[in-house]
Amino acid sequence: MVEVNCAAIPSELIESELFGHKKGSFTGAISDRPGKFEQADGGTLFLDEIGDMSLDAQAKVLRALQESKITRVGDSKEIKVDVRVLAATNKDLRKEIEEGRFREDLFHRLAVILVAVPSLNERRDDIPLLVEHFNRRISDEYGHPPKTFSPEAIKALSEHNWTGNIRELANVVERLLILCDNVVTAEDVKAYVWAK
Repeated sequence: MVEVNCAAIPSELIESELFGHKKGSFTGAISDRPGKFEQADGGTLFLDEIGDMSLDAQAKVLRALQESKITRVGDSKEIKVDVRVLAATNKDLRKEIEEGRFREDLFHRLAVILVAVPSLNERRDDIPLLVEHFNRRISDEYGHPPKTFSPEAIKALSEHNWTGNIRELANVVERLLILCDNVVTAEDVKAYVWAK
């Protein structure tokens, strides 16, 4: 599985990143380089934040999906690829289509199976499990034992308005692990989560 964060790559580089390039095709292209489609050949390519991809890049991705062929930047030779594509976005693609920022034909090509993930505010029962998951993972990354979250702290976290969803929760748990004593309390949550 090969992952590409479409929002993190400048629009002028996305084509080279996805399809690769031939040596000398642009300044800095000092050698032939395969792109993400080639790297994922026989597997899966995950296009994260596809809603942030430029219209030009969307057209090229559509062509690659329809024909199962790509062409490296600066090359004329087509390369056959067998890639399963998964895509994710935090944007409403139907609205993006209406406003001319996303290609409807690419949407229909990708929309074989749609999975809508509800916001964290719509699944508050998951918060205690997610807090424990992030507590273990982040503590392990820092090389420290996990901390204890009091029931009141979990309740306070469950009542928070999570506009940033899972990423916000992960950052808040990390902040609490860094700044709090061994037992995270409701007072800690109030001090460090709602602090503006």
